[in-house]
Amino acid sequence: MAGVLAGLRIVEIGGIGPGPFAGMMLADHGAEVITIQRKGGFFVQEDASSRSRRSILLDIKHPDGLALARRLCASADGVIEGFRPGVMERLGLGPDELLQENPSLVYGRMTGWGQFGPLSQAAGHDINYIALTGVLHAVGERGRDPIPPVNFAGDFGGGGMLLAFGMVAALLGVQRGLPGQVVDAAMTDGSALLAAMCYGQFAAGMYRNERGTNWCDGGAHYYSSYRCSDGRWISIASWEPQFYALLREHLDLADPAFDAQQDEAAWPVLKERLAAIFLTRTRDEWCELLEGTDTCFAPVLSLTEAPHHPHNVARGTFLEVGGVIQPAPAPRFSATPAPEPRAATPPGGDGAGVLRDLGLGQAEITALQARGILG
Repeated sequence: MAGVLAGLRIVEIGGIGPGPFAGMMLADHGAEVITIQRKGGFFVQEDASSRSRRSILLDIKHPDGLALARRLCASADGVIEGFRPGVMERLGLGPDELLQENPSLVYGRMTGWGQFGPLSQAAGHDINYIALTGVLHAVGERGRDPIPPVNFAGDFGGGGMLLAFGMVAALLGVQRGLPGQVVDAAMTDGSALLAAMCYGQFAAGMYRNERGTNWCDGGAHYYSSYRCSDGRWISIASWEPQFYALLREHLDLADPAFDAQQDEAAWPVLKERLAAIFLTRTRDEWCELLEGTDTCFAPVLSLTEAPHHPHNVARGTFLEVGGVIQPAPAPRFSATPAPEPRAATPPGGDGAGVLRDLGLGQAEITALQARGILG
């Protein structure tokens, strides 16, 4: 099975985090992704974001290595890079040069702060980018410190996934007659976009600026996670009146105090009462009572538990790649399902094959290896 993006070639300039994640998404669905790695680059064999692509190790600071990288980019539909603004230009692989050689090229740029703006040249990480957009402020308990949501909202949701969308949109534009162009994907822009609902509800007076006090951030008793008697956790999201009524029925919450579902002043007390109730049984016992009902319930599973849950098993949400459990490609396509992911190739493992595809002979490849240009 070739995948919905079969026939596209993407050159990825090796990096970490959101850039490789975008490359993984494209490769998962059939695009040929070739990663140009540099000596000493960061690589984790088990990392899903490194799967399903070819790898070439080039010294792009050497004129001959740079020429090969440019030649490879000229053969591609798209390029992905994740360096500070100006780095690729200094290397001789900036968008102006490459688009001149390949006017249909889609050049994807992944940064934290974006290609311009007062902070564009500053160092940073996920937590900094989501701090600037209000996202970090919104995550955590009432009256407590902000809690970093791992690097889901900046690096991956607001970064790599945004870049993958931008690449596909611009590549579709090329197929419809538009020119190649630069995709400026910034984690500040992306994380702000992920918070669109919160900003909209805040403007409408439906959302508070204090974390842990809103209906969907753990402030409401009916939309939160609760500890069980065995120390494990469950989640409920009985927001709609009919689902809330069903929760009350299953938990025998006849007390009229629970009638005040949307009374924000009552939430803290009602949350304490629900917490006491959920502490009376183990997580598995609550699963037996509530899982699969319209109370909007799910157990909070660990990284070791989630791949084995019957629902995830039935859908193939996780799979084994090279002996490692990884999330499966998503979303799903009915006519062109994603091909089976391939384990990550060690840096440079496909170099000779990539250059042969460019038309180089074995003698040229051997000479490049002897000179240290090809790893």
